[in-house]
Amino acid sequence: MSEEQTVSLVDVLEEDEELEEEASAVLAGSDSDHCSYPQGYVKRQALYACNTCTPKGGEAAGVCLACSYKCHEGHDLFELYTKRNFRCDCGNRKFTELQCKLYPEKDEVNSLNKYSHNFFGVYCTCSRPYPDPDDQVEDEMIQCVVCEDWLHGRHLGCLVPDCVELQEMICESCMNKNPFLWTYAAHLAVPGAAVQVKEETEDSNTNKKEKDDEVIQPSCKRSREEVESSCQLKELSAIGQKRDQSGAVFWPSAWRSKLCFCSSCQENLSAAGLSFLLDESDTVLAYEHKGKSNEQTQRGHDPLMSALDNLNRVQQLEIIHGYNDMKSELKDFLQRFAAEGKVVTPDDIRQFFEQQQNRKRRRDDAGPFYST
Repeated sequence: MSEEQTVSLVDVLEEDEELEEEASAVLAGSDSDHCSYPQGYVKRQALYACNTCTPKGGEAAGVCLACSYKCHEGHDLFELYTKRNFRCDCGNRKFTELQCKLYPEKDEVNSLNKYSHNFFGVYCTCSRPYPDPDDQVEDEMIQCVVCEDWLHGRHLGCLVPDCVELQEMICESCMNKNPFLWTYAAHLAVPGAAVQVKEETEDSNTNKKEKDDEVIQPSCKRSREEVESSCQLKELSAIGQKRDQSGAVFWPSAWRSKLCFCSSCQENLSAAGLSFLLDESDTVLAYEHKGKSNEQTQRGHDPLMSALDNLNRVQQLEIIHGYNDMKSELKDFLQRFAAEGKVVTPDDIRQFFEQQQNRKRRRDDAGPFYST
């Protein structure tokens, strides 16, 4: 009989804490109280699609975080994570039986919004739901930074590199729709994700290497005159280094700063709808950092923190240490149950906090002590 894999309660708590941090990073970047519609086409925000109000077969629509709470409570929602340049649809023409409670004065349609099969709860090239009850393969899903669809790692057509959470991915379909990206990929993309091939040219290998070193590491601090007088993309193309043009491509952090900013390239990116690639603050990572910062700021206005502000430094430290001790002891307490395979009952929890109260009383009765 094979030994079954077990997960301790402590493992669950730790994973829950990680998920909370991830969720707060995504949600704190969006307003949970006010509809985002008055802001226009928001640069990046958390979005949801309502399967109750706009089921498959109808028109695709997306609602902001606040509307998902206030207008679609109890509905069947698809979490879309984040999308760029989107304006909240809640209550517009696509919702025949629902009026937005937060901002009902909306245009009939948001003509610049972009929709995909994600808005009907399916993802990837396989057009399957997530989580997929019929999929027995454990596989992560990764979002393409161009089309913003989510794809299974096994359907990317390439190896998924380590530290993938710090890298951006462009799927094969988007690469092929914008062939110039393959030129950048040969020089800037994460190595090892696909086979790289060098074309032989009339230049010697030494000359190619020297030129390669000059161009692969372009400086994002080049002067405006230098940018206007030369095209970084043409210089990369002239080197003759190619990459196998198949599979998704992964890009390291700050790769966007190495793209060409000449006027011709900017016009081409704009025509292709890819101007956002020149904006490093467009990334999901930048959005999450903003969300974490907002979350920390909001915590600063927490009633408990406000109460702490009215105490002196010694009292603040006593409360903080007491909270941390209680949290640590509770974790150890639950870990013993997990190690012994026992079920935690309400009486066990009640007993734990009674013990905490008894310890506090003993400390209070003993009076203050001083170390020398």
